[in-house]
Order: sequence, then C-alpha cells, then structure tokens
Amino acid sequence: MGNCWRKPAKCAHASSNKFSERANSRSKSKLDSASAPHDKGPTSANPEISPVISEAISSASINLKSFSFSDLKNATKNFRSESLIGEGGFGFVFKGWIDESTLVPTKPGSGIVVAIKKLKPESFQGHKEWLAEVNYLGQLHHENLVKLIGYCSEADNRLLVYEFMPKGSLENHLFRKGVQPMVWSARMNIAIGVARGLSFLHSLAANVIFRDLKASNILLDSDFTAKLSDFGLARDGPSGDETHVSTRVVGTRGYAAPEYVATGHLTPKSDVYSFGVVLLELLTGRRAMEDERGGFVDETLVEWAKPFLNDTRRVLRIMDLRLGGQYFKKEAQGAAALALQCLHTDPKNRPHMTEVLSTLEKLQTTKQPSRQPA
Repeated sequence: MGNCWRKPAKCAHASSNKFSERANSRSKSKLDSASAPHDKGPTSANPEISPVISEAISSASINLKSFSFSDLKNATKNFRSESLIGEGGFGFVFKGWIDESTLVPTKPGSGIVVAIKKLKPESFQGHKEWLAEVNYLGQLHHENLVKLIGYCSEADNRLLVYEFMPKGSLENHLFRKGVQPMVWSARMNIAIGVARGLSFLHSLAANVIFRDLKASNILLDSDFTAKLSDFGLARDGPSGDETHVSTRVVGTRGYAAPEYVATGHLTPKSDVYSFGVVLLELLTGRRAMEDERGGFVDETLVEWAKPFLNDTRRVLRIMDLRLGGQYFKKEAQGAAALALQCLHTDPKNRPHMTEVLSTLEKLQTTKQPSRQPA
C-alpha cells in the first residue's frame, strides 16, 4: 500500500496556504488512483484536453469561468515575482486582479483580488489534484468552502482562480512568529466554521470526504470566517452497503486517522479524527507534528495531549499560554472533551460531524458570565 505523507508548508498565501506541500522530497504525495481517473488521451474536439478533463469541466462549467492563459498572465502582471504569494510542491500561487462583473483582467488596485494557482507543467500528481478541485469546487458551494471562480486548461497550462482570503491560513495565525495571538472567541468561531463545512460535505449524497484537513488548509476571510481549501485529495465516500472506501494512504502526518494509516480504509470518521487534531491545535497553540517539541521528536500532539484530556482540571494545563487565561473555562473543558471523542482510536466511537457541530454550538451558547484564568 502506498504511504505518502505531506509536510506542513512554510509558505503564506491566500488561496491554499499549503498549496500541496510536497517540499520534502522524502515524502512526496501520491494521489490514489481511485480518487481521480487517469487521462485517456486527447479528444478529437480538442486535442489539448483529455476526456477526463473535458468531463470534469463540462460538469462544472455552469458555475465556473473559463479563463485563457493570456487573461491570467495579464491579471498577474505576467506572473511576476512581486505577484507571488505562495509556493508548493506542484506549483505557485499568484495574486491577481479581475473585474468583479465581467471577470476580465484589470489593473492592480481595481476590480477584485483573486488568488491564482499555476500548476507546474511536469507535475502529473498536481494535474490530478487540479482535476479534483475543478470537480468538487466547481459544483459545491457553501459559506465554509473556499470559492473557486474559474480555471484555465490551455495546452499544458493548468490554473485555478479562487476568491482571495485576506487573513491567510489558520496555520499562520496559530504558529507563525510575530503574529498576534488569536483570541478565544475567534478560535471557537473557526472551529464551528470548519465543523459546518465538513458537516455539509458529509451530508451530500456523495458523502464527500475531505481527507486532508489541517490548519494550513483552513483559510480565513476578512471577518475570520473559516473556509476549507484545497480539495485535491477529496473523494466520494462509501455508498450503499459499503462501510469504507479503500485508497492509498495520503495526507499529512499527525492529522491522519490511525485506522486509515494502517489499512487505507477511508470513511467520514477519518475527517472527524483530523478535526479533533485541529481542535487540539486551537486549544493548545501547538502543531500536530512538531520536531522542536523538546526531547520528543516523534511524539504527535495527540500523543502529548491525550493524557490531559480526560481530566477537567489537568486539561487547563495544556491551554495555549498566549491566551493569557482569557477564555471560558467550561467552554475550554467542553471543547477538550469533544476533541477526545473525535480522537477515539475506534472510528465507530467517534461522533458524526453534525454531532460535533451541535456540541460546539451548544458550548458557545452556554458560557459562564466571566472568563476564568487557567
């Protein structure tokens, strides 16, 4: 079974803060063959576009703008370095400007800002993830999913045009040095937004599994509303009498559910586990996998935090010190208990995302009147 881990990114940009995260050559991801069909060659109608691409674009074309490569060159000032806002394993992300109504390129400072992913022509893996994003984000719309505006598929050029997310990624706000610490209310609102996005995906007839939930794939708009980004690894979940779908193991170490890592069996409960890890990151301010945690190079955040999560008193010891004790004690304890449920080793004992969302919303409405320092 393939076992491919993504390494957390160190780039900062607005459309997908991780972008694809294969910077570490020792851990290049391989998208499982079941998640996106292989190309079958060019079509007679358009020798540059394979039948697979044509099918994906056809199903999404009602909702997406088809940009020419020339359009996107103009929108980014010919992909100049000053327009570059992120870089990943299979390409780059540029800042561009388009007219809000016509979506044609405009001069910088006029129209609306967009984030444009440009795929490296030689990246077959990136091509498959590009196709998955067109498939899913071209058809799915929700306030907690990043909006895909359009695409470009011209000759060897593959690009995606997204709404610009001015606050960047959750990863930057939690872990980047020099960034003002996020307040408690913002963290809980982000957790609720992510839970809403995942609940939406899991409630679809296709039972869509996001598969790569992590802080770098959670983007924030100007109001700090959380949106899921980067659907390159997303895939349809089990249907009918199926209990799971079998895939190669891809994702990011520290976030992936243990049963998925061990067997390749993927279910919506795999996303629930990853959500539990993100919730721990929001509570503790620590990365899911951090080599610099003194003396415990291979210890994950889950392994470090779990002994504290069962005890309502001890759990306050792992709260992010940068909060300065400014959080609601019972809400924090409730969130920690929820994280523990999400991280259960048996996926059958994890809650559904709808239950997770309901719990978080109840916690937010049952706060005690005053904040209590840890």
